[in-house]
Amino acid sequence: MIKKMLIACSLLFTFQFMVLAQNEKVKPLTIGEVRTFKSKILNEDRTLNIYLPQGFDKTKAYPVIYLLDGSMNEDFIHVSGLVQFFNQMYAMPETIIVGIANIDRKRDFTFHTDLKDLQQDYPTTGHSDKFIDFLETELLPYIGNQYKTTEKYVFGQSLGGLLATEILFKKPEMFNNYFIISPSLWWDDQSLLKQAPQWLSKSPDTKKFIYVSVGKDEHPVMVKDAASLYDVLKQAGKKNWTVEYKMMETDNHATILHRSLYEGLVKLFPYKEPKK
Repeated sequence: MIKKMLIACSLLFTFQFMVLAQNEKVKPLTIGEVRTFKSKILNEDRTLNIYLPQGFDKTKAYPVIYLLDGSMNEDFIHVSGLVQFFNQMYAMPETIIVGIANIDRKRDFTFHTDLKDLQQDYPTTGHSDKFIDFLETELLPYIGNQYKTTEKYVFGQSLGGLLATEILFKKPEMFNNYFIISPSLWWDDQSLLKQAPQWLSKSPDTKKFIYVSVGKDEHPVMVKDAASLYDVLKQAGKKNWTVEYKMMETDNHATILHRSLYEGLVKLFPYKEPKK
């Protein structure tokens, strides 16, 4: 008798579960779109993970963040959440994020070096010139054609920070705002940092925000180079450049990015109590 009751209860539970499953509505959670962009310069397809603000309006113009290391399993998701938080709680305007998914970041984010040890450790190295050309002549115009846009940001960490620094020195007008986190300025025996005054002397003094950050627990050379970058940017004497520097006291190279971007965005969009 007890066995029959257990079987009956099991059948009833299964039936109820099937009814609930049939009544359940499931749909994808969408925060934007994924586009595949064919680059003639790089001769390959590049994946773009694009965050669109809630209530995105095609007729409205938005700032755009170009996120290096923008793959789904890299920095796209957590940076999108950070920006959404700043849209909600701070004075940051709603912003589009273009996460550029990597194929070979060592190839794309480093410039040529003759140092044999680096050539051995980074066999595909030395093609940042092509990647910068791709950004300037293909990707930025493409995004500008797909969406109405205003000012442009670039977020880069480590080798991405090296690339962002190279763009700032060589093509400063590509972006209005530079977030350079833990830049790998040790690359090529610090040649980019050594040439900084020469490059900066040619840069137009147009409005720009530059944020440099490094973790206190990173390699001493990384810490020293980030501070040197800040110093040389300040010494450039650009009256319309706002240059900020942040030493992250409790962070290392692995942990710094999210918290550091938060601190940088606070510099741009400080919190204000809502009017009552």
